[in-house]
Amino acid sequence: MSNYCWDVSLMKVLSAFIVFFPIIDPLGSLPIILNLEAKGQKIQAGKVVLVAFAIMVGFLFAGEWILSFLGVDIKSFAAAGAIVLFLMAMEMVCDIEIFKNTGPEGSASIVPLAFPLFAGPGVFTALVAFQVEYTTLEMLIAVALLMIFLYVELKCTNWIHRVLGDNGIYIIRKFFGIVLLAIAVKLFAENIASLVRLS
Repeated sequence: MSNYCWDVSLMKVLSAFIVFFPIIDPLGSLPIILNLEAKGQKIQAGKVVLVAFAIMVGFLFAGEWILSFLGVDIKSFAAAGAIVLFLMAMEMVCDIEIFKNTGPEGSASIVPLAFPLFAGPGVFTALVAFQVEYTTLEMLIAVALLMIFLYVELKCTNWIHRVLGDNGIYIIRKFFGIVLLAIAVKLFAENIASLVRLS
């Protein structure tokens, strides 16, 4: 069962924010955003954030129903999701490409930014997998805070790039890659242990 308790722990919200930050990876996406702008694409920050948030909220509430329909329990999905998060972390830490961006062409504000760059498979996995760790409201608040951060970033992309520089963005990406790697290992170990006890 999904954890739909509406109790909120500020520490849990902060923890969820830290968990989702490297998955959405707003700072690591700066080179992609800058490249789109260099090609003459107009980035509409409000549209990107609203579409990405709507997709995430929809999957947060419908994700477990979809899994139930497919006959998959939440702990099995969480363990499988941890593997996906692990691979995403390896991309960030090792500068390799594992997941290919093969999404359809379209408006840059919707595709590829809102989906699949920000609201993509990694986020879908985390939204369902971390229902064993956080309440629905805690995840909603954390994601909403991330969307605010993302909106500010999209509005200030060139300024952030000048302040941090290529080296700063690179270091931040590596740091959050290692954080995500540790989270993935922890999530996998906890859910595998639960499945082994139940079997």
